[in-house]
Amino acid sequence: MNIGQAADASGVSAKMIRYYEEIGLIARAERSDSGYRHYGDADVHTLRFIRRARDLGFSVEQISELLALWRDRSRASAQVKVMALEHVAGLKRKIRDLQAMARTLSDLAEHCGGDERPDCPIIEDLAAAGRKGQRSDELHAPDHRFGPAAVRAGHRPARSKRAPASPRQVTTA
Repeated sequence: MNIGQAADASGVSAKMIRYYEEIGLIARAERSDSGYRHYGDADVHTLRFIRRARDLGFSVEQISELLALWRDRSRASAQVKVMALEHVAGLKRKIRDLQAMARTLSDLAEHCGGDERPDCPIIEDLAAAGRKGQRSDELHAPDHRFGPAAVRAGHRPARSKRAPASPRQVTTA
């Protein structure tokens, strides 16, 4: 089958198949007399293996190791299990990091007036990243000059008289 057919059968794009050949993840395809790549069922099986590993978040380097283990019939399954568990630990770290980012952004958005005023804790937090000597963990704390805590502390800037009320302040009779 040609590269388009192999792509359709494996779920890996033709561009990625060429890339995997280029980096040596898969063997170079045989070529016809006219120069077209030719793939067999074993090639498609390998491409499906790669696709599934990519879907599970393995890096190209990890996939190369997994392919070597897959091809080695004398491998110990313990090697594969260790790789999988290390990958799971990495995914869990990423999940925690993403959850922390989501909490930070939610907190910043909660404290943003979302009105006509230019004061915005989201922008201020992003700008704080450029401050010399500031640690990244300091950047996750909200700017408490905004929001309910700021009102209690008397730090909230006054609203402009021409600014429309935010949807949270509108009440119906």
